Amino acid sequence: MMKRGGEALALVLLLLGGAASAGAATCIIEETPAATLLLPYFEVDLGNPNGVTTLFSINNAVADAVLAHVVVWTDLAVPVLTFNVYLTGYDVQTINLRDIVVNGALPRTAAAGQDPGDNISPHGQFSRDVDFSSCAGQLPSPNFPAIVLQHAQQALTGKPSPLLQNHCAGRDLGDNVARGYVTVDTVNNCTLRFPGDPGYFNAGGTGDATNQNVLWGDYFYVNPGESFAQGETLVHIQADAANPQLSTAGRYTFYGRYVGWSAADNRQPLSTNFAVRYVTGGPFSGGTSYAVWRDPKVRQEAFDCPVAAGSRPSWFPLGQEGVATFDEQEHPVLPVTFPVLPPPMPPFMPFPAAAQRVRVNGPALPVPFFFGWFYFNLNLAVPAAGNNPPADPAAAQAWVTAIMDASGRFSVGFDAIQLDRACEPKHFVPGF
Repeated sequence: MMKRGGEALALVLLLLGGAASAGAATCIIEETPAATLLLPYFEVDLGNPNGVTTLFSINNAVADAVLAHVVVWTDLAVPVLTFNVYLTGYDVQTINLRDIVVNGALPRTAAAGQDPGDNISPHGQFSRDVDFSSCAGQLPSPNFPAIVLQHAQQALTGKPSPLLQNHCAGRDLGDNVARGYVTVDTVNNCTLRFPGDPGYFNAGGTGDATNQNVLWGDYFYVNPGESFAQGETLVHIQADAANPQLSTAGRYTFYGRYVGWSAADNRQPLSTNFAVRYVTGGPFSGGTSYAVWRDPKVRQEAFDCPVAAGSRPSWFPLGQEGVATFDEQEHPVLPVTFPVLPPPMPPFMPFPAAAQRVRVNGPALPVPFFFGWFYFNLNLAVPAAGNNPPADPAAAQAWVTAIMDASGRFSVGFDAIQLDRACEPKHFVPGF
């Protein structure tokens, strides 16, 4: 992908000056160094070593060393694993989630104090290597003990976890595939806290989490058994304590539900309306699927098993304000609704979880055309979230990525087009 002129210039300035942070953040999500990275959805086939896995990279855009804090979440937004990654200047760490959830092996990194021989995290000619005293005893990260590995596998496949008092944390779809999403935050100390724990976020980046806009990264879905691979950039979420949209209490921020909607995280929210193409015929015999991340707008804890709509979790399933489908001649089709109770069929909720992959023209998302595109308005008011976010309780941030497979040999992945931003969400669907 070619870089925009502004992005190329910013990269040159970083290389020349080693700036510690990018410029002021707006509410627009762009591919620019950020304080938080989001892997919106991952899959790891636990039963098939030749099955699907997900890889992602964490990269440092500046010469100064930085700490990154990784949290692995279930598809129902329950945090289950956390660890720290040390990056020297201009460093890169690639992480295969199969290594973590199948083998319990964490990336081996170490700050200068834990790596005096510069053997674990060596730094180059233009890179700085520093000590984080808080990382003593935490870096390099040891492998997970057996009970933690069991916890991760159980929680990410929707089964009771021994470390959650035999409660559940995700959906059990019956295929032994671990699912969820990942966040990565810049931090100023090695910590095992989760977002929402006291001290993790303080206004102005003074908690565990900082406002250093220095991280960038990408990710890949790899399925050796089917000869498919797709990749995209991670979602880059900037922080800016000086921007009123990202620092005023009551405004929508990315981690808003974990800071009581105080905007103490200072992070950009994502978009709420998207446009994205699909193909389900011709040479694209594998069709199209969408990987979708959504904000339930409440802090979710482990719950009684199994998942039950309307009770566990309280926000599940997530609906939307509207969906419209178009063919390539602009003919629209809207989902059928029934103004009677009880309705003769379940309500149309194609993306009910916090993270999911949904096949176009499957049971959850049928289409009348072989080629076309969707208009998704994924805003909704969540009763369990109350009158939140206060600035617009009906706003709901999300992210959509398309994955297309063809002929068992070709595949491509790309982000949907953002039609708005959650700071100023659109409550609109064509035809309504």
